[in-house]
Amino acid sequence: MEGFVGDFTVTDTITWTVPVLLFCIAFGMSMDYEVFLLSRIKEEWDRSGDNQLAVARGLERTGAMVTAAAGLIAIVWLGFVLSGISYLKAIGLGLAVAVLMDATLVRGALVPAFMRLAGRANWWAPGPLARFHRRFGLRDAGHT
Repeated sequence: MEGFVGDFTVTDTITWTVPVLLFCIAFGMSMDYEVFLLSRIKEEWDRSGDNQLAVARGLERTGAMVTAAAGLIAIVWLGFVLSGISYLKAIGLGLAVAVLMDATLVRGALVPAFMRLAGRANWWAPGPLARFHRRFGLRDAGHT
């Protein structure tokens, strides 16, 4: 089949390693966006104690960075589509779609919506963990 992505043979199957590799890489990359977003939300929560405000400001302050990073890495992954190897084409297209969906749908809508609905439950810790933090004074650098 000849097309935009070059010449390749349609086999009507997917190599089993493609979805596994897509999941592993996409999961690892999505954690970067999650850390950016949730660390900012946590900082706002510690500062204000208002969950709704913390979620809104966290999303506002990380939105442009997450969008730009997702766009750039999606372009890199789409570069794999130009490869002559069909396995790399599948990986590149799959990861580009996964990154864009994660940055827009998940980080831009689902996580903030869930955190707003969960309210104070976002900041709950199990008893043993809360005692551990209190006992050993584990806090962010700016907090006493």
